[in-house]
Amino acid sequence: MTSIYAIKPAFQNLLRPLCKWLAAHGVTANQVTLAAFGLSLLTALVLALNSTQMRIFLLLPLVMFVRMALNAIDGMLAREHGMKSNLGAILNELTDVVSDAALYLPFALLPVVCPSLLVFVVIAAILTEMTGVIAVQIGASRRYDGPMGKSDRAFMFGAVALAMGLGVQSGNWLNWVFGLVLALTVLTVFNRARQALKEVAK
Repeated sequence: MTSIYAIKPAFQNLLRPLCKWLAAHGVTANQVTLAAFGLSLLTALVLALNSTQMRIFLLLPLVMFVRMALNAIDGMLAREHGMKSNLGAILNELTDVVSDAALYLPFALLPVVCPSLLVFVVIAAILTEMTGVIAVQIGASRRYDGPMGKSDRAFMFGAVALAMGLGVQSGNWLNWVFGLVLALTVLTVFNRARQALKEVAK
């Protein structure tokens, strides 16, 4: 199943000049990873403390885009500039999962949103990334299959935040959107597991 993740190579090509500049100036992949992590936690705190002000949610799409760029850059620094490390691999997986959870949970503070639904979305998101990593343990590649991978979830939450920030009235439609995200995220868990098993079988 396709995913927004498929456009990553083209996005990386746009960022490559900046990546080379950062490498030339001594910026490491792990520093970029931690910068993205710090930005995510700070944004989550701002959203949680100001969740009654809808315009504050305009911050989320911008931060999601910057974080996506930083995540692409840290990977290129690691692969293309000799900065791969075991610590980097651990930081990359852990900070991504924690950042996603932190950025999504403030939506649970909205009066019209079912909090348990958001919790289930976060749990399912964690399971998708666990499944992707577990694939490596059985001899497959790290799986990024959709239909609701990390980039797809970021797009959905970013789009919801943009709509709210631009004045679209919050309502029960949010629960329907988050319910759809949950269903597709659960499907992604099974799809990644299935694709990993198929890869190993070959």
